[in-house]
Amino acid sequence: MSPNGEIYSLDALYAQAAEATRSGSRGFFFATQHFPIDLARAAHAVYWFCHYTRGLKSQEELDQWASLVSSGLRGRLARHPVLDVFLDTVDHRAIPHDLPMELIEGARMDLDHLRYESFSQLRARSFRIGGVVSLMMMHVVGFREPAGDSMGELGIAIELTSLLRDTGAHLERGRIYLPLEEVQAAGYSVEEMEKHVRNDAFRALMKVQTSRIHTYYQNAEAGIALLDPRGRFAVKVAFDLYRKTLRRIEASDFDVFRQRAGVPAMEAAWITARSMAGPITRRLWKVMSA
Repeated sequence: MSPNGEIYSLDALYAQAAEATRSGSRGFFFATQHFPIDLARAAHAVYWFCHYTRGLKSQEELDQWASLVSSGLRGRLARHPVLDVFLDTVDHRAIPHDLPMELIEGARMDLDHLRYESFSQLRARSFRIGGVVSLMMMHVVGFREPAGDSMGELGIAIELTSLLRDTGAHLERGRIYLPLEEVQAAGYSVEEMEKHVRNDAFRALMKVQTSRIHTYYQNAEAGIALLDPRGRFAVKVAFDLYRKTLRRIEASDFDVFRQRAGVPAMEAAWITARSMAGPITRRLWKVMSA
């Protein structure tokens, strides 16, 4: 049921979740088109929940949402389309209840903080935003342990890569996602950053960031093989694309102010096709063998 009292079927809600995914992330939506139907529906529901949560603009809205989500997780009637379909997915995919609440706290941190003093603070924020999403998707796809540790690391790696890539855009909004303790330790300054200065101190600071993120990718890689083959390829695509983005940041001499590093469309298509070849081949074989 919607907030204004309209009644929706779950099928209609999953269709809305799919449309929200298509509008919000065409790349992710494209990958889910090659999922089995049950995985695709669950992935769309998780995306819709995460996108809606991160779109809330005030602490008051987050407080109200946290209360509604908490009540829904305890079995009370949600009466909200995003939450109705997400709770159905939580039940069917056994998503731990602490994960959506952690995501809400991550969104709250972004409202509270324009800057982070230490990497430990930034890591906590990145886990609640990126790591939690990766862990929820792990439950959607299916897994065997110890995949959880690796998928949490992957989510942090992807989130830190995104933050580094978007440094210039964040500065325009008054946000800095580089640990201020490390900025100072490198002999760099916030004032220089705001002027887009790229000197030796800045490069030293960037090398610390990229080296650490590479370690997160290395720690995550082994866990991909522990995911269910039906959806593993989508996680592998994300792993490859974001790690390639990190390498392109390095290749640009860390020019994160004037350009937004990314993987060219043709290269991204090749990476995606390479990871999807296995699932598509298996599906064709099942059809031909039926």
